[in-house]
Amino acid sequence: MLEWASFRSRPQVQEANGPSSFGGIQASKPKSGIALALGGGCARGWAHIGVLRALEEAGIEISMIAGTSIGALVGGCYLAGKLDDLEEFARGLTRRRMFGLLDFRLGGNGLLGGMRLDARLRQHLEGVRIEDLPKPFVAVASEIRTGHEIWLSNGSLIAAMRASYALPGVFEPVDCNGRLLVDGALVNPVPVSVCRAHEQPLVVAVNLNNDNFGRAAVIRHHAGEFIARKDAPALAAVDLEHQARETKLGITGVMVEAFNIIQDRISRARLAGDPPDLSVQPKLGHVGMTEFHRADEAIRMGYESTVARIGELERLQTTLV
Repeated sequence: MLEWASFRSRPQVQEANGPSSFGGIQASKPKSGIALALGGGCARGWAHIGVLRALEEAGIEISMIAGTSIGALVGGCYLAGKLDDLEEFARGLTRRRMFGLLDFRLGGNGLLGGMRLDARLRQHLEGVRIEDLPKPFVAVASEIRTGHEIWLSNGSLIAAMRASYALPGVFEPVDCNGRLLVDGALVNPVPVSVCRAHEQPLVVAVNLNNDNFGRAAVIRHHAGEFIARKDAPALAAVDLEHQARETKLGITGVMVEAFNIIQDRISRARLAGDPPDLSVQPKLGHVGMTEFHRADEAIRMGYESTVARIGELERLQTTLV
């Protein structure tokens, strides 16, 4: 699928729950920096740029990054020294430019092929390998055939990032060494567990979906009566048409919102079982998952949310590291 990636440069993969989970991980000694777990969230992921800018401004060293979906994209670009280029690209996006990056295809495994986005990545990152980055980096993906959680920690940086953000039904899956991979948010939306496996003493999670659905309430609701459209009175038909227009999401909208709900529920469960030492939670519920043109707003929210927690983070560094 990715013509530019040779067999030699394909990422090595690890099954997070299999015998090889820790066999390929080099136990790292505690470092003075922090480990970042950058969560998924589609367009909300531009907030990660603001988070990294705030940490840089405060002089806080980052010892490793684990990223899921767009968290892998931003984290990988940061460690490769390309955050400025990514920020310029994000802030320059408009609805029209976004449409120009979409390569629609029929009969494939996704609505988009993703090769136009790959071409943009290759302009800046072609030939960059994960093991050559200055700090450890892991991109989390999901194997579509088995449901395994896959940690990509070696090989082509572009291939790893591309696999981690391959939203099912939207982007085509990515073949990495014989494994068909899709978005890692299906299994680990905020990869705190990856940082823990690398024995990082201070883990900071950036959760982009904390305020999406309140507290995921369970609501008792009356189903009402089923009214067939052909049997409804003229007035009722008018009301039904208005309601349909108000609630219509489209195929892509339905897939993205369903994925949003899944990601939110999995995040809550996994973070409850393996909480980070500190969470940064930008208030991004008003930013749609496909509104990539709102980068200025998302970056600002990420920056402000991180600045508000710098003091607490510095205190944790003196006690945990």
